[in-house]
Amino acid sequence: MVDSTNPLAAKRIVLAVTGSIAAYKAADVASTLVQLGVAVDVILSEGARQFIQPLTFSALTRRPVHGNPIANWTVELAGHVTLAAADLVLVAPATAQTLARLSLGLADDLLGMVALATSAPLVVAPAMEHGMWHHPATQEHLHRLRERGAVVIGPGAGRLASGASGDGRLAATGEIVGVTRAMLGRAGPLAGTKVVVSAGGTHEPIDPVRFIGNRSSGLMGLALAQAAIDLGAMVTVVAGPTHLSMPHAAEIIRVETAEEMLLKIQGAVEGARVLIMAAAVGDFRPAQRFEQKYKKANSTSGLTVELIQNPDILATIQAPSLIKVGFAAETEHLVANARAKLERKSLQLVVANDAAMTIGSDESKAILIALDGEPEVLPAMRKTELAAVIMDRVTELVTNERGSRTAMWLDHQD
Repeated sequence: MVDSTNPLAAKRIVLAVTGSIAAYKAADVASTLVQLGVAVDVILSEGARQFIQPLTFSALTRRPVHGNPIANWTVELAGHVTLAAADLVLVAPATAQTLARLSLGLADDLLGMVALATSAPLVVAPAMEHGMWHHPATQEHLHRLRERGAVVIGPGAGRLASGASGDGRLAATGEIVGVTRAMLGRAGPLAGTKVVVSAGGTHEPIDPVRFIGNRSSGLMGLALAQAAIDLGAMVTVVAGPTHLSMPHAAEIIRVETAEEMLLKIQGAVEGARVLIMAAAVGDFRPAQRFEQKYKKANSTSGLTVELIQNPDILATIQAPSLIKVGFAAETEHLVANARAKLERKSLQLVVANDAAMTIGSDESKAILIALDGEPEVLPAMRKTELAAVIMDRVTELVTNERGSRTAMWLDHQD
């Protein structure tokens, strides 16, 4: 059964692997995309087969691996014509020869035939030696491909197969998958919709090395940002301190304190349709910040830190056209406290969960509370899964409001 909350589950891509030593890394790309729900058809060039076997990809994708451009057509598979009906063509790694062939429109191998037959976006992740990458011929081919709308990922810099260092390393799996997800989602139901998401906790400094904070990892907010990207949204992430990787295709704004987060969110929500406040913002900050590290020798009786309230970001930001989604991490009276927050801060949706069980964990058991209707109690699930459910509800809010505006406009025309 297809997961209705996972827009990637309905997508199919062609992953073309060409003859580079980096071909083995394509197996990780294929595996990651399959785990996300994407159907992956692999084209393995003759050169790539010298580095990695077709069995690797058929085992990972549970689909046949392609390579012969003149293979017999069947009822189920009409060669390059069927493959060309994919949602995206990803070439990773793309060798210098492959870039040249794609640029020139050569069609004497299966990848070339698919590239000419498809109307799907083309994404290439080059991998080659430093000199080959910088050669004018390679750059000319890249320029031509970009002019036709192709997206180029990388390459990265570092140690190359020759032992030398320079440009030419295949981009990391996370970057390739991140760009692929953004390309697959760009025509989704939130296309053209700006979404601002806050993530992580805040650090309120006591002195240059000590702070008051919480256990928030930022996972929930970043999962929401990625889920919004998967639906086509233009996403801005305002992130407190976190060691997690940021989602590709999002604008990232880093902050440390609650006051900084408020300032940056106020700027970010200009032109935004949705604000999702997933960050665990500190309620209090020290009234005094020591400019130098506070020494134990400064006091024999300990240190007393006076705390003052931080600004309430969701309550402060008021915009009639902004859909606001909040989180209520509570330790008691979960539904009552969450509903009070919904009304007090003029939210359209609040996600309530147990603070002790959720903050810093990979999983969450949440209750969704909207303005109308009964609370929606969800089972325990990974935060990435919960993010998809939340964004499904947010999409409904955006779509319903669009429908209401259209109805009002039509009524006005009558």
